[in-house]
Amino acid sequence: MYDEQQRPERSDRADRPDRTVLMDRMDRTAPTDHGPLAGFTVGVTAARRADELGALLQRRGAAVLHAPALRIVPLADDSELLAATKDLLDQAPDIVVATTAIGFRGWIEAADGWGLGEALLDRLRGVEVLARGPKVKGAIRAAGLTEEWSPSSESMAEVLDRLLEQGVEGRRLAIQLHGEPLPGFVESLRAAGAEVVGVPVYRWMPPEDITPMDRLLDAAIGRGLDALTFTSAPAAASLLSRAEDRGLLPELLNALGHDVLPACVGPVTALPLQAHGVDTVQPERFRLGPLVQLLCQELPGRARILPIAGHRVEIRGHAVLVDGDLRPVPPAGMSLLRALCRRPGWVVPRSDLLKALPGAGRDEHAVETAMARLRTSLGTPKLIQTVVKRGYRLALDPTADTKYDA
Repeated sequence: MYDEQQRPERSDRADRPDRTVLMDRMDRTAPTDHGPLAGFTVGVTAARRADELGALLQRRGAAVLHAPALRIVPLADDSELLAATKDLLDQAPDIVVATTAIGFRGWIEAADGWGLGEALLDRLRGVEVLARGPKVKGAIRAAGLTEEWSPSSESMAEVLDRLLEQGVEGRRLAIQLHGEPLPGFVESLRAAGAEVVGVPVYRWMPPEDITPMDRLLDAAIGRGLDALTFTSAPAAASLLSRAEDRGLLPELLNALGHDVLPACVGPVTALPLQAHGVDTVQPERFRLGPLVQLLCQELPGRARILPIAGHRVEIRGHAVLVDGDLRPVPPAGMSLLRALCRRPGWVVPRSDLLKALPGAGRDEHAVETAMARLRTSLGTPKLIQTVVKRGYRLALDPTADTKYDA
């Protein structure tokens, strides 16, 4: 697994971007191929490697809305890091635990800047070095060092189990911190008799421009997203904190609990969400590729599929697959279609459809206009039938078992 807060003033809800404009922009940038994520919109909160994650999603057809939920602040000039480095040079540790590749590289680079780089590497060559995962292992080897061991799970819990099993009483351990707390890790080692030196290499801070994160929040709450991805616990905590600042936390939790799939790269990343009662999905391997593959399985499985007027209709986030043909649908049209799908085959009155339209007011003519555009978008007008003086219904095939679903 890789890792990626002054609170701004609460913004008024009237300042939210128009959802139609937001979704229109997403539709224009949606890929034209029919990958497994075509028709779905995925939010990305990553600060690091966001371009890589976004490209993986887009290659599989997703529309992507990116807003970094935090930023990384290196501590090359930080007095704490310098003090910890000098402490370890003066008194060698028995064990060094490296937790992130970017953090380990940053430590060596900072030491080089202070003229202590070679001395630090010499010191580390004579101690047992543990790497949390393959990427950290690569950074250690790139520095000319060799790790003693790395857990297959890439979990700090497994690192802790190994250390406690070996016994740490009277031993000196250096832990390269990675910008977020390690609850229970340091405390457990000290309780077992170890001397622990923390090496703080960088910290997480809120993004300098909070506007993109607010847009992402609004899109999630307005169900303009189908999934929201997290690659670090600080990013998840930062987004939840911003929602709370704006008075939108209950709405965000409701969206993540019902309509917007929260996908985390691993169990540590999921902890802030789980603390708020949000269930998440996680890949077996804590990597970007497996995370994207998980979404490729989960999101199509959540799409509504109906047999309508002799066609196979699959309703996705901002598009519909009609017999496998991807048909982008405007937000107003998707609102009408979802209202019709709540009771497929039943007549839905214009008054109910009007309530489903965002910002439609009281004029039922808005329903007729949006319905005409929806039919045009679908490319098959007979999918939706007009019932004179009553409303509209999906032309569900007579043999379908879904007619009476609520």
